[in-house]
Amino acid sequence: MSDQTSTEVQNPQAPAPPPIAPGELVGVKHGQFGKSGGPDTSGYAGLVREVRLPAPAQPPFGGWYDEVDAALRQHLPAPGYEAMVEAVIIDRGEMAYQIRREHLPTFLRTARDATPLRFELCLGATGVHFPQDEGRQLHVTYPLLSITHNRRVRVQTTCPDDDRHIPSATGVYPTNDWHEREVWDMFGVIFDGHPGLTRILMPDDWAGHPQRKDYPLGGIAVEFKGASIPAPDTRRSGV
Repeated sequence: MSDQTSTEVQNPQAPAPPPIAPGELVGVKHGQFGKSGGPDTSGYAGLVREVRLPAPAQPPFGGWYDEVDAALRQHLPAPGYEAMVEAVIIDRGEMAYQIRREHLPTFLRTARDATPLRFELCLGATGVHFPQDEGRQLHVTYPLLSITHNRRVRVQTTCPDDDRHIPSATGVYPTNDWHEREVWDMFGVIFDGHPGLTRILMPDDWAGHPQRKDYPLGGIAVEFKGASIPAPDTRRSGV
């Protein structure tokens, strides 16, 4: 086995994770699992939690973060870095670029092909729905890995609920085919240019996207040997 098993050994020039800065408040959550009142011995109904997005970072970032940023500024084609990058976020020791959605393929291609960057692998696509984040409720993240330089960054982009279109990354990273299908299936993001954007987890005729935060909590009634099992959100007394 290799003795290089920790991030500190693999990336000796990486800076220490900075403290988590309080970011933009996008909402306040009350309760959990749909409970906000009534009989509840678990205490979940009384939970109150702020929903905050990490605050943007300002250069210099420290260590190899500055090398990546300088390479992007040098190699991104027109319209250039300032037009493509909305923010750089460093949170919990990870570097993320917030990209305007129309520039996503160009940014990813540069990150893959530029010699100082060489992020050869995209490790999938993930989605998050923030209903309170006005004008950018749907977030999609692409984690990138450079085998050449042993570095990881995240590339993030957003779209609003009323215009759920983002350019597909499959033209740059073809293995994102199924990952983007899953984000479409679960969150409803439409990836323009995807070769076959169809459901991958839910039945083809399923209505809605189950991991959106405005999707009804619970499930569908299940019939088993003539007995009916109600949806999970209707099983508690007093609900």
